Amino acid sequence: MRRVYDIVAGIDVHKKWLYVVIATEGGTEERLRVGSTSRELQKLAKQLKAAGVECVVMESTANYWRPVWAALEGEFPLYLAQAQSNAAPHGRKTDYGDAIRLIRRFRAGELRLSYVPEAEQRGWRLLTRTRVQYRRDITRLRNRMEGLLEECRIKLSGVLSDLLGSSGRRMLRALIEGETDTQKLAALGDASLKATPAELADALNGQLGDTHRLLLEQSLERIEALEADVEDLDKCLGEAQQAQQEVIRRLCAIPGVGVIAAREIVAELGPTAASFPTAAHAASWIGVCPGRQQSAGRSYSDACAKGSRNMRRILNQCAWAAVRTQGSWFQEWFRKKVPRLGIQKSIWAVAHRLERVIWIILHEGVEYQERSTSGNQAEYLKRRLKSTLRAMRKHGIDVQAALAEGS
Repeated sequence: MRRVYDIVAGIDVHKKWLYVVIATEGGTEERLRVGSTSRELQKLAKQLKAAGVECVVMESTANYWRPVWAALEGEFPLYLAQAQSNAAPHGRKTDYGDAIRLIRRFRAGELRLSYVPEAEQRGWRLLTRTRVQYRRDITRLRNRMEGLLEECRIKLSGVLSDLLGSSGRRMLRALIEGETDTQKLAALGDASLKATPAELADALNGQLGDTHRLLLEQSLERIEALEADVEDLDKCLGEAQQAQQEVIRRLCAIPGVGVIAAREIVAELGPTAASFPTAAHAASWIGVCPGRQQSAGRSYSDACAKGSRNMRRILNQCAWAAVRTQGSWFQEWFRKKVPRLGIQKSIWAVAHRLERVIWIILHEGVEYQERSTSGNQAEYLKRRLKSTLRAMRKHGIDVQAALAEGS
């Protein structure tokens, strides 16, 4: 249960101005309007201390609440309210009125409060979420390149499994430099390609104009620059999460969870998921459990509520990987659920199970134990350990140190 505060400050956050109301339990109010610069925020912190403020509640307005939070963090207990839960009646909205309403609804427990982690974890989140955005940009540019090639009747993506693989890049570079001989272009492919040189030459038989070469070159250069940025982010994240290597190792033992996913999970939930007292609380915050839409004793919908988009994405990807992991319990459980629930609902059920397992491993600090009944658990565990150690070495994690810490 949240503590009851006698003196509360409510802040209606805007880009340039902050509208602050300091209210006591007795009903007295003090109103302030301050700027949002660092100097003004430092002045505000001193004013709030002088007024005896015990906690501060503010709205999550765009990104404008972040500098206010950073300036007051450590000075007061802070609460971030979702703006919709503080909505005013139509035609009854004022800046100071919003701040007063924040305080009133906060004391009544009617606000939906957001989970804001500590500064270190917010730094991890910034790195992982930026990495995801860069990977999306790479995919978007790759699709644009494929569209340009299709427009030029070059069907390279039809014979190569990865357009941006080593063979594909050599061919693209040659096309950009003006090479038109399809035999020479086909010879740039690796010997391990499934497509024959004749198939490659036929796929490369198109007409590439100067405009298309320019656009292809720009897209390829941007992709390579983004890939270099992703590598830098991975290196920076690895250094930032150096102390969490043992946690990442334990998460990687779960079927479907790789090193990148484990790092993102730690960034989103924290290394011990301490902010979530139970797995059910974490599931509700993520939005991976059944919701409730009830009126007059009748349930109209059990659809999942909107939660953390980032954790929903991670769990969905891990669930698909888990059900494809041969010999895992998740694969067996998924196959049992599909006839009754269908594929999509079964995947979401697997994601919910994964969330519960992840919470237990983070919160209780235990190792994952495979419960498969397929009879080949020893072989599965051996294969899983080998792939996990290989992935950890690839991402620069000191495997021996992590194993020693976990033993």
